[in-house]
Amino acid sequence: MASGKMGGPSAPVVRRDPYEVLCVSRDSSDQEIKSAYRKLALKYHPDKNASNPEASELFKEVAYSYSILSDPEKRRQFDTAGFEALENEGMDMEIDLSNLGTVNTMFAALFSKLGVPIKTTVSATVLEEALNGTVTVRPLPLGSSVSGKVDKQCAHFFGVTINEQHGQSGIVVRVTSAAQSKFKLLYFEQESNGGYGLALQEESEKTGKLTSAGMYFLHFQVYRMDSTVNALAMAKDPEAAFFKRLEGLQPCEVSELKPGTHIFAVYGDNFFKPATYTIEVICAKSYEDTTERLKEIQAKLLSKRNDLRQFETEYRKALAQFQEATYRYNQEKQTVDELLKQRDSIHSSFTTVRTIVNSSGSANGGGKFNSEESRSESAGEDSTSSADGKDKSGKKKWFNLNLNRSDKKA
Repeated sequence: MASGKMGGPSAPVVRRDPYEVLCVSRDSSDQEIKSAYRKLALKYHPDKNASNPEASELFKEVAYSYSILSDPEKRRQFDTAGFEALENEGMDMEIDLSNLGTVNTMFAALFSKLGVPIKTTVSATVLEEALNGTVTVRPLPLGSSVSGKVDKQCAHFFGVTINEQHGQSGIVVRVTSAAQSKFKLLYFEQESNGGYGLALQEESEKTGKLTSAGMYFLHFQVYRMDSTVNALAMAKDPEAAFFKRLEGLQPCEVSELKPGTHIFAVYGDNFFKPATYTIEVICAKSYEDTTERLKEIQAKLLSKRNDLRQFETEYRKALAQFQEATYRYNQEKQTVDELLKQRDSIHSSFTTVRTIVNSSGSANGGGKFNSEESRSESAGEDSTSSADGKDKSGKKKWFNLNLNRSDKKA
């Protein structure tokens, strides 16, 4: 069955203690928790309870509880501080669509095309057939590949047999689709009754022109990238989307395989058509350098994720300061512009030019000033003429006087 790591549970509105939901004790082993989950998840699976909405809610609650208790870190956090410790983990963000009707399927397909992450559960029919051991298992030898086409909500099962040397070297199982089909890669564990119980699942992801999914059993902790966690975390805070790119790194539950036959399956997850695929299994013995390189890259990514978490805090503080400074800058600019405008207005008011309105109604700047100036100039001219006249008369009299005097002397 799909778990929190396997099926994208959403948090129920009213949260009960996950131990109570799964009917297990706080000191239960991982295997006991997994076994309890499988029974309850299959009991309440929407495919088997189409007319019972209460069962659908119980199914979500069971899946949500298992997503906590199946993860050692989340279980530790819950045991220490309860649900509050998990509030920042985005536990209620994934979308779980199971038992889709025709209308819902169309909407889900549309959202999937738009890039909105849509989580679906593996059908109850496939799970029951696997648990009952009634599925057909095709052999998949190491170093080989098989291509096929699987119907929607159906699965093709493959058996991979390895010896102790293969197990020690590590095993890689990959599925690709050149048609970019949507599918799940499933891994089943052997049950005591001879059937198979779903233990792991990987959602297909677009990688260039292909979609692919892989499981890596390499004797060290391998991390997978859950794009749903990334996409929804980014949607929650688009401004800080970059800092969420590595939040989808999730540890895989199984890191190695023991000698024997292991069951894998390709599950068709297209909404309307079969999924085309190619599945291959490889012994990592011939890829030792690549394996070491993967280990190094993962360590760098985990270190970088911690760096980004710390840097995000610094970035948010700097961003807040920048936004505050930008706001102040705009306010100060507006104030300065207004003061300069007022200053220019005051400067322009210091002038002898006055605006008047003449009889025609149009403004005639400086009319009064010109009239007064004209009269002033006329008055000046008159006084000058008068003065000149007096001067001339005086000169004439003075000249005549002199002449008279000279006549007398003569």
